[in-house]
Amino acid sequence: MSEKIVLKYADVPEQKNIGTYMKNGGYKALPRALSEYKPDEIIQLVDKSGLRGRGGAGFPTGKKWGFIPKTSPKPKYLVCNADEGEPGTFKDRAIIEGDPHLLIEGMAISSYAIGAHKAYIYIRGEFAMGADILVSAINQAREAGFLGKNVLGSGLDIDIDVFRGAGAYICGEETALLDSLEGRRGMPRLKPPFPVVVGLYASPTMINNVETLANIPRIIDNGAEWFAGIGTPHSTGTKIFCISGDVNKPGVYETPMGISFKELLKMADGIKDGKKLKAFFPGGSSTPILTDAHLNIEMDFESLKKAGSMLGSGAVIVLNEDRCMVKTAARLVKFYRDESCGKCSPCREGTDWLAKVYKRIMDNKGRDGDIDLLLSISHDIYGTTFCPLGDAATMPVVSSIKYFRKEYEEHINGKCNHTDN
Repeated sequence: MSEKIVLKYADVPEQKNIGTYMKNGGYKALPRALSEYKPDEIIQLVDKSGLRGRGGAGFPTGKKWGFIPKTSPKPKYLVCNADEGEPGTFKDRAIIEGDPHLLIEGMAISSYAIGAHKAYIYIRGEFAMGADILVSAINQAREAGFLGKNVLGSGLDIDIDVFRGAGAYICGEETALLDSLEGRRGMPRLKPPFPVVVGLYASPTMINNVETLANIPRIIDNGAEWFAGIGTPHSTGTKIFCISGDVNKPGVYETPMGISFKELLKMADGIKDGKKLKAFFPGGSSTPILTDAHLNIEMDFESLKKAGSMLGSGAVIVLNEDRCMVKTAARLVKFYRDESCGKCSPCREGTDWLAKVYKRIMDNKGRDGDIDLLLSISHDIYGTTFCPLGDAATMPVVSSIKYFRKEYEEHINGKCNHTDN
């Protein structure tokens, strides 16, 4: 295992204070970026590093930054998505609470690269302590001249504000986040136009995840080749994995991209009570389920896509042999139904119908055609909604039926004997 990049100092006492952060090498990348690089050169450096978005989509960060129009007369904005509402995900919280200045420095450099003078951190409402830590760290950075007017005597103005959400899962979707940030009910916008052209206040806006932005100072400090040399050729750097569920040591683990699931499971000290692995979500509840047959799969964007799933947010949820997959899918469908904003009918109506069918099955009133009905409803939802929430709701349904159809049949026939049922 290589050295940690993002979480290297997250467990250091008082790392959230600017003095400790600077003692550990912090705020060296920002003055270097301002003095040694032009904005376009930073974008090229990040692109060369191979850094891809750590929020779920995995889009190349440098290429995404390059989409910001350079000739727009409107102000440009940077927005950090710290909503982190995906079930099983808690990596961004570890960064925010453990090393907030790393995120702030990354945002200052990123703002300079895209030409933004104002940035926002949209943080999940439940992260009250994290929000307070960020506000304190931002104030410290302003006092030290790393934010505010004329940053480090460069003539540039770069500032950051923290905005707390109200706990809506839908606001993790970038355009719903922007609506909420503007003071409206969080609902996804129709795309195109995309936020890089028409975003916050109808101006060019770059939206990046916490983990993505926290990598930027390290890339400036150590170079693109260094970062690209970690992980795999197409999934470079490290990834923070949140491991939860039926494991002995749930927690946050930073490893090079491409580590096998088997190695990750070993880091979490294996399955609880000596049980066997049955299934796992590799990237949060919105990613298709994989099984014990995928024990040796490499945890990177390409390998998981090839296996029919996704890296997502890196939230690994582990299920042991006693878990009922029908009940697992039913719980998640209920979550997505409750969190749907209701803007588009395939999601609003479809998730409700999925939940009704699952309730019927769980109440031992399942019908012979219910499995195919679940697949049919999922087919009608997938790819037809304003945002990926509808798609996410179908993932546990389709993948659990794909691998565990027999369990559905046992439920419908009244023969299910799983201990967690």
